Parts: sequence; structure tokens; C-alpha cells
Amino acid sequence: MTTPVQNIVINTLGGVPTSLGEYGGRAVLVVNVASKCGLTPQYATLEKLASEYADRGLTVIGIPCNQFMGQEPGTAEEIESFCSTTYGVTFPMMEKIEVNGENRHPLYAELTKTPDADGEAGDIQWNFEKFLIAPDGTVVNRFRPRTEPDAPEVIAAIEAVLPHN
Repeated sequence: MTTPVQNIVINTLGGVPTSLGEYGGRAVLVVNVASKCGLTPQYATLEKLASEYADRGLTVIGIPCNQFMGQEPGTAEEIESFCSTTYGVTFPMMEKIEVNGENRHPLYAELTKTPDADGEAGDIQWNFEKFLIAPDGTVVNRFRPRTEPDAPEVIAAIEAVLPHN
């Protein structure tokens, strides 16, 4: 039996254990992020989504990963400082983890079972891959890295699962 994604423990960027269950009853957009990537400007759009949809029940969660060409080399403090000063990030950030390979975090072992729009599941392709989780904890969508956080298909998927429509 697989562990529901809501119950998998992950540490916050500050090192405090938590789980997606903390956001129960809310839609959650989980994104593996990096500070030195060509897609890093997506932070701005993620922050915009997080603030625009917060009252309607969406939480964006950033999860730093350094597995793609070393594009997230910083410490927790450096990541937090970069995100807040460069992009004004206010959404929750988790600890830096591995999303692929033998040391893949259990959360990503579950998330990567979800197929994208083309029906492909498996490894994370790059930084800024997005997973939408419904308020009941079901992983409902997977969007590849180059899909902008405010792309019509992402917005439609978010709107479809918001608890406060």
C-alpha cells in the first residue's frame, strides 16, 4: 500500500518536520525549484498565483533541488534570502531534497507516479516541474518545467479543484 502524499514527512526550509497534511482541505501546487536556472523567473508567477488564490484555497509549495546541473547550490539560509529578496516569495519552502534517483525523497517517489498530459510518468525532467494536489490529497495534474505557472491549462486545473470557488 502506498503512503498518501499528505502523510509523507518533509522538513521545512527551516528544518521543522511537516507534511502536506498541514494543508488539508486546500489545493496544493508542489514545485521543485532552483535559484540559478533559466526558469527561475517562474518564482514571480508562482508568488502571484499563491497570493491571488490563497483566499480561494490554494497553497504553493516550493521544494529546492540541486540535481539539475547544480542550479540550487545554496544553504537553506541562502535559498530563503534569495527567494524573499529577489522574488518576494511568501509561500512555504521546504528543505532541499533529491527528486530523482536512489535518494529520491518519498514525496517525489509518490508524485512521479503521476503522468503528465502526454501520459508520461517517471523522473522529474528539470527544475520547476509542477504537481497539483486536490484538497482530498489526490495528485490530479502534472505540468512539465516549461509550462508557465499561469498557463491556461494550469489555471483551469487549479480552478477545477479549488475548495472555495
